Amino acid sequence: MDIDDIRKVASLARLKLSDEELQTYGAQLNSILDYVGMLDEVDLEGVEPMPHAVELQNVFRDDVRQPSLDRAAALANAPRTDGRFFQVPQILEQKDA
Repeated sequence: MDIDDIRKVASLARLKLSDEELQTYGAQLNSILDYVGMLDEVDLEGVEPMPHAVELQNVFRDDVRQPSLDRAAALANAPRTDGRFFQVPQILEQKDA
């Protein structure tokens, strides 16, 4: 990639780069692209295309009801409760409509 390509990529990314930064990042980006380009040289004869490097399978279990804590036991060690519920600190602000 030449300096104009780097400038265009920076512009698309909304980055304001100095000429020195354009040179530095351009050299780094070209180095990365050269390294990735080595993948074109890999012999893939007989290698089946696949979507993942390892075979993945969904592992399902039966949706079976299992025993769990009763409400009182679940709430017993909670730092704050409100009747039957866990009480947690507010993390979102309310905006007036």
